[in-house]
Amino acid sequence: MEAKGYLQEVGAQVSADFVKNRSILSFEEYLTLFFADPKGQSRNAAQYLRDVMDHYGTETVPHPTGTIRRFKVFDVPSAEHDGRVAGQEEVQNALYRILGNFVRAGRINKLIMLHGPNGSAKSSLVNALKQGMEDYSRQPQGALYRIAWVFPSEKLIKGSIGFGERAGAKTADGELTTYAHLDAEALDLRMPCELRDHPLFAVPPTERKALLEGALKKKGLGNGDGETGDFLLSDYVREGELCAKCRRIYTALLNSYGGDYLKVLRHVQVERFYVSRRYQVGTVTVEPQMSVDAAAQQISADRTQLNLPAALHSTVLFEPHGPLVHANRGLIEYADLLKRPLEAFKYLLGFSETGEVPLEPFVLQLDEVLIASSNEKHLNAFKELPDFASFKGRIELVRVPYLRRYKVEQEIYDAQITATSVGKHVAPHATEVAAMWAVLTRLKKPIPDRYPANVKPLVDQVAPAEKMHLYQEGGVPARLSSSNTKELLKLREEMYEESDAYPNYEGRSGASAREIKTALFNAAQNPDYKCLHALAVLEELHALCKDKSVYEFLLQEVMDGYHDHETFVRVVEGEYLDRVDSEVRDSMGLVSEGQYRELVERYIQSVSHWVRGEKMRNRVTGESEKPDEARMAEVEAIVMPQGEAPPDFRRGLIASIGAHRLDNPDGAMDYPRIFPDMFKRLRDHYFEERKRVLRKNKENILKYLSEDRAQLTPREQSQVQDTLKTMADRYGYCEFCAKDAILFLMRQRYA
Repeated sequence: MEAKGYLQEVGAQVSADFVKNRSILSFEEYLTLFFADPKGQSRNAAQYLRDVMDHYGTETVPHPTGTIRRFKVFDVPSAEHDGRVAGQEEVQNALYRILGNFVRAGRINKLIMLHGPNGSAKSSLVNALKQGMEDYSRQPQGALYRIAWVFPSEKLIKGSIGFGERAGAKTADGELTTYAHLDAEALDLRMPCELRDHPLFAVPPTERKALLEGALKKKGLGNGDGETGDFLLSDYVREGELCAKCRRIYTALLNSYGGDYLKVLRHVQVERFYVSRRYQVGTVTVEPQMSVDAAAQQISADRTQLNLPAALHSTVLFEPHGPLVHANRGLIEYADLLKRPLEAFKYLLGFSETGEVPLEPFVLQLDEVLIASSNEKHLNAFKELPDFASFKGRIELVRVPYLRRYKVEQEIYDAQITATSVGKHVAPHATEVAAMWAVLTRLKKPIPDRYPANVKPLVDQVAPAEKMHLYQEGGVPARLSSSNTKELLKLREEMYEESDAYPNYEGRSGASAREIKTALFNAAQNPDYKCLHALAVLEELHALCKDKSVYEFLLQEVMDGYHDHETFVRVVEGEYLDRVDSEVRDSMGLVSEGQYRELVERYIQSVSHWVRGEKMRNRVTGESEKPDEARMAEVEAIVMPQGEAPPDFRRGLIASIGAHRLDNPDGAMDYPRIFPDMFKRLRDHYFEERKRVLRKNKENILKYLSEDRAQLTPREQSQVQDTLKTMADRYGYCEFCAKDAILFLMRQRYA
């Protein structure tokens, strides 16, 4: 394609988008758009941000407390692969609730303070909201408009310049009704509003109130009071006024035209703007700094009197600037706010409550959601200051702890630790073992005295790894009886929320995701492994545990196995061995999952008849007879927890099936999901009995992956190839990481 043809094609597309997006409007055209969608064009910043969260929808996800709502805006609707916020659904719902409070109050009257340990996703949460705002502002339903002032050249006013088609309509005496669509050559000056004043501010407040209520009523939305409809007009839109610069321009023009309002509106141009983090439009992040976040400068002194329209020659104009100004009608984030000197943000006392900031020449009226972040150490110090009492009523505190579910934690690493980012294959479980260790470092020992007397011993005995699995998948220790299993599952939610009211809550300390990512990148450089291997990660975690001068959480006192971070590495190593052992066994295909399922189904069928006291049909003879006690006892010897009475165990199984049926009335009975421990015990029992065969098969794999391949028979080589193929297809192993994993497994469990 030739350069000229390419540019013409791009130019045509840009022009089409400009027109389609209604980027430039006259005030009359904007009013037409407003009447078509008064609700969308009457939102303040809190309503807009809540609509951003609603726009991307929600889903219900599993949670230790049952299920919880997740807002999809935190999955980041963009190409930013590492921008997704893993977990933190409690924080998402808290933010939505606070925005709802702002909407119902009709104004943004508090600062939202996200507080938690370093690296707990405070900034990631805000960044996801910003990215959602950017994307939403480009959608038709997310269109935002601001006001600007345009002044035509004197030649145009005197009629010596022709007009194009977009010049606008003329009055009966030949005057233009708007200057909004004039070409740049026909304008002497265009003055945008730095505060991005709402276009409706060009309508005087008294008339604007009637305009808003009438437009909303016509659309069946009530009159904006929140009582006659579901939409509540904010104080900002209902009562807001033009900024100081725009007000002076408006007044000067009105005086110049002898009070002719329609002639003033000829100078109003309505421009669509888009939220942008890069260009600080509608969203700004303020890093810790000493300076105030807004100021004003005189602009009329910077221009010659000839550049300004005659109506403005005697008018002194000031132009505000700074983060507060750039973020107006959007969101401003104060990163690590409490690292700044108190005097640098005392103005937030008034601003967070009134939405106004006094400057030397005038008072800024702003409409923006204020979100700040702080770590716990600085927040605790702030609470000790006398001024905290003044701030307390103007701050909404939202706790952002470390994650306590390792699968959710793993999502963070899986998004960023890839073959591309580390330059080599990422072996199975490399990120998983890191996530498990991170979560173990964050858990606190349950306090038995908070629970009823009958379950105190049960709570007191929960080990860190058991608590981790209880949080993640509702897993319970195999050592427990059926009755204790049920009791512990009932306590899952209470245990998860136990420390919420404590200053030293669970998830406040431990390894941060940032520290774990550093460990993973370091492990990727281990020369002993061709992949980023789980074993390299374990070595890196061992090394990390020795650096107590750098990582404060390593100094915690060990309490009944909790905070024993070096032992946690060995615990995670055991979890890793369990997974590798299971995957290698499964890949060998010695017993299919279907055989386990069939055995369990037959056993459950017998138990069901036994509980009801019914006879069952013998598959061989066809006769009705009592359930086979000997066969049931044979299965129970493998799958039943030690010390459990068979009658209690059987009744517990049937109760679990009944509970599953209530939750899934139309679904098929998924026994591996209902009884995962039973299937695990069956597999372990089968392979324990065939340990010699397993050892031989694993040795064959190692021989195949070494120089001793020729020692294997063709049949053995074929079996190994099938096993390796299954390990690759089903679990993601390559030959290198499979060899390292099996060699480690053989050394640890089959030596």
